[in-house]
Amino acid sequence: MLDREALDRAIAEHGRVARVVILEVRGSVPRGAGTEMLVWDGGQSGTIGGGRLEFDAAEAARQALDGGGDLARVYPLGPALGQCCGGSVRVLTEVFDAARAGALPQAGLWARPLPGVTGGHAPAAEGLSHGWFAEYIAPARRPLWVWGAGHVGRAVVHTMAPLPDFAITWVDTAASRFPDAIPEGVDQLIAAEPERLAPHAPETAMHLILTYSHDLDLALCHGLLTRGFGFCGLIGSATKWARFQKRLLTLGHAQDQISRITCPIGNPALGKHPQAIAVGVAAALLISPNDQITIGDGTQWARHS
Repeated sequence: MLDREALDRAIAEHGRVARVVILEVRGSVPRGAGTEMLVWDGGQSGTIGGGRLEFDAAEAARQALDGGGDLARVYPLGPALGQCCGGSVRVLTEVFDAARAGALPQAGLWARPLPGVTGGHAPAAEGLSHGWFAEYIAPARRPLWVWGAGHVGRAVVHTMAPLPDFAITWVDTAASRFPDAIPEGVDQLIAAEPERLAPHAPETAMHLILTYSHDLDLALCHGLLTRGFGFCGLIGSATKWARFQKRLLTLGHAQDQISRITCPIGNPALGKHPQAIAVGVAAALLISPNDQITIGDGTQWARHS
């Protein structure tokens, strides 16, 4: 599946970009068909499996950027590559600039002939057929707003930023509260009064409230309940949440709406280390919108759509 947003972002930052995607695999291989990475002069993002395979594919991609053009190639994962997987990987490399990327479909199936192929028939579904390759354009990322850049906020953002599912907006009150390096693709927002941003978040956005202040946490819960949301998780104990529910009722919110906020967050079975909380949160947000999971304390966490 082509990650259109990642491709557009890489082109905006680096100019011409080579996209490397695994077309098909045979036998034992590091990654499956559809895995992709982007390569540009001096860097790359993503991985097709690491090791010598990725090194050689990245070098071939840079040669394509230097004028070699699109290419399809089979890599046998044996002694010749210094690997012992025993299988083989067929890889497609395509060079994109802003004009070519702009001509891509916005959504749906994108089919094209492989380099050097004439004629043939485009497959009606994702995959290979008679020298053609078809894949779906990835849907737009789900907006995820992370409120707070403390230990848990940093762990959550660094855990979830590499995932292709989320468009992360990271909010805190001062630049000094953020790490020196913000993960690629994460939008940083600095606001002295973060709760004033709540009305500007998409109504379908997911939110994780992880700030340093209980007063700010409450103001954000109030603002998001007023605005509407797809999912909202609040860090804290059961005691904190009991007190918040009473105060939110006093602010005029109905109990059934207040109950849409999940608190505590994470999986207690994993512990309270910031990274453990981040892993539990990430797992929950990756569950299908219509599914529920039961976490360590026996409660069910459903992601609302």
